[in-house]
Amino acid sequence: MSEGLKTVRIGGVPEHFNLAWYLTLKNKEYKKEGINLRWKDYFGGTGQMCEALREKEIDIAVILTEGIIKDIIAGNKCKIVQVFVESPLIWGIHVGQNSPYKNLDAIKGTKAAISRFGSGSHLMAYINAQTNNWDLETDLRFEVVKNLDGAVEALTNGTADYFLWEKFTTKPLVDSQIFRHIADCPSPWPCFVIAVREEFLANEKECLKSILNIINKTTIEFKDIPKIAVTIANRYNQKLGDVQQWLKLTEWSQSNLDIATVNNVQDKLLALKIIPKKIPFNQLVINI
Repeated sequence: MSEGLKTVRIGGVPEHFNLAWYLTLKNKEYKKEGINLRWKDYFGGTGQMCEALREKEIDIAVILTEGIIKDIIAGNKCKIVQVFVESPLIWGIHVGQNSPYKNLDAIKGTKAAISRFGSGSHLMAYINAQTNNWDLETDLRFEVVKNLDGAVEALTNGTADYFLWEKFTTKPLVDSQIFRHIADCPSPWPCFVIAVREEFLANEKECLKSILNIINKTTIEFKDIPKIAVTIANRYNQKLGDVQQWLKLTEWSQSNLDIATVNNVQDKLLALKIIPKKIPFNQLVINI
C-alpha cells in the first residue's frame, strides 16, 4: 500500500486539539507529498509519549510543553520544532461525585491521581500546589492511574482524591455525575508543542517541513471549517456549547517557542524541583 512512501510515525492524545491531524490524514494530504504518516493515540498522555520517543516507537509527538522540556533535560534526545497550540491548557481539577471535598482548600494534602510521573497531570498538580501556596513537601501525594479510565476508577473507589485533566475532555464525566469539577488551573504557557527525535531531524528535515506545512495550513483555517464545532462535538462526545466555548479559548500556532517562554517553563520547573537544572535554549528548541 505504502510502496515508495516514506513512513513517519506520530503520536498525540486522542483529544479535540488533534482533530486537524485526523482531517489532514483523512484527506490523504501527506500521501500526496510521498509521506505515509501513521498516527497513534496515546491515552496515557505526555509521560507515555516521552517513553515512546525514547524507545523510537514514534518519530514525532504532539506533546505538552512542560512535559517534553522536563524529559529533554532528563536525556530524551528530541527537539521542539514548533508550538502547536498557543493558548494555555485549561486543566480542570476534579473530585469523585460522592467525594466529601468541595473546594481547593479541602483537597490540600490529599492524594492526586496522575497518569504517570512526569506527565502533565503530575506537573500541573505541582503548579496548582504552588499557585495555592501549599507546602510542596507535605501537601502533595500521588497515585498513578495510567489514564482517564484509571482516574475514574481511583476517584470513584477512593484510592485517589482529585485529578487534573483537560477541562473539556472531562466535561462529559462531570455532566454524567461521575466527576465533580471544583476549580481550574490554566497552564502558564502555550500548551502543546511538536517534538521530534534528533535522529529523525538529522535525516528527514525536508519530510518534516512538508508535514508541518500541511498541518499549519489546516490549523490556520481550522475555526473556519464549516460546521467544525458540530464535527468536534460528535467525534469527542461533547456538548455543542462546550465545544463552542473551547474554540473561543483555543489558538493554534504556526511558529516556534521563544526564549522567554522556555525560560519561564524552566524557571517554574526548577523552582518546583521537577528539573535538576536549566539547559540552554538551543538544546531544547530548533527552528527548521
